[in-house]
Amino acid sequence: MLYNQILVRFGDLTLKGKNQKVFLQKLYKLMAVKMEGLNIEIEYQHDRIFIHLLEEDVNKVIDRLNLVSGISSYSLVVKCDNDLNEIKKTSLELMKEVVNKPTTFKVTTKRANKNYPMQSMEVTKHVAGYVLSNHKELRVDVHNPEVTLNIELRRDACYLFNTEIRALGGFPVGVAGKGLLMLSGGIDSPVAGFLAMKQGVEIECVHFESTPLTSIESAQKVIDLVKKMSKYAPNNKINVHMVPFKELHMALLDNIPESYNITIMRRMMYRIATKLAERNQCLCLINGESVGQVASQTLGSMHTINAVTNYPILRPLCTYDKQDIIKISQRIDCFELSIKPFEDCCTVYVPKAPATSPKLDKAIQYEKAFDFEPMVDEAVENTNSITIDMNSDLDLTFLGLEVRDVLKNL
Repeated sequence: MLYNQILVRFGDLTLKGKNQKVFLQKLYKLMAVKMEGLNIEIEYQHDRIFIHLLEEDVNKVIDRLNLVSGISSYSLVVKCDNDLNEIKKTSLELMKEVVNKPTTFKVTTKRANKNYPMQSMEVTKHVAGYVLSNHKELRVDVHNPEVTLNIELRRDACYLFNTEIRALGGFPVGVAGKGLLMLSGGIDSPVAGFLAMKQGVEIECVHFESTPLTSIESAQKVIDLVKKMSKYAPNNKINVHMVPFKELHMALLDNIPESYNITIMRRMMYRIATKLAERNQCLCLINGESVGQVASQTLGSMHTINAVTNYPILRPLCTYDKQDIIKISQRIDCFELSIKPFEDCCTVYVPKAPATSPKLDKAIQYEKAFDFEPMVDEAVENTNSITIDMNSDLDLTFLGLEVRDVLKNL
């Protein structure tokens, strides 16, 4: 392969003005972590990053690049001297490697080095004419070409490429602060966590487990999903807070009218999540709700449920339809795990007719049926926190029947 470098572009980071340095430093650190162990050299310039491939497999580098938020796009490039004859020769070599059948093409030149002795259009004409006369499979189409030869003239050298590959975009994970993701184990919440990270939010996760009312496989599924998500996190690690929810769960089933059971359950979860967020210096709560998808995700339900917290709540999926969510879930390799048939406490006892527009005053009235505040505090105090990384091999199903007992003995 002729390519010897990868050109990395920043995208939205260039809009950050005086704060740009902070964002770039976060990006550099994130890239260094993701590229650890590869035989490459990373060169940082003020508006670009260049990855020198050395002897490394380019596909391994690309796989790692696709885990780095804050990168707009990247291109496989050939670096050559700024001499025009060298540019023409290298351009022809590149086009011969890329094109082996009748193909339309055009040449575009970006003159980043304004001291270069020729104008962009002059370089384009010289190179296009030389390539066209020496490559029989090519013909010019400046409006809708099948292949574009891009020439970027910089101060140190000339860079040639013919593709621009879209990366994650967004901002480097962690630059926006930290949020607490309410992770259920279904399709939606891991996608919400991924999208939050892509936008610069570092995440910790909270899961409400009710073993043995729910199976331990449900909790294991959450651990496995976090392992998948950790590939995108700083240092490839995510903290998970496993909340023992069984007692509260049983109290809700015993004391709350069936139609309001999910509403009150969610209110309890938000109370606990808020306390855990405060304890772990998280600035917001994050969940996988999409407006109108289920009864607890109508605007009326959200209004009644949200009333128990003053924390901002991020809902990255609020305008997504299910097929869009599934596509992202598949892209981040979480879908097959998410559809495993192990129910969590929000789905194991779903009411036959849940309230789709629950009233706040009724929710408050029903909660007076039992003394829930000590139970909320106890759930917070007995929460077990663990760190999961991309190489974790924790198997809860092998170790025991109740999550809280398993985690206490680790």
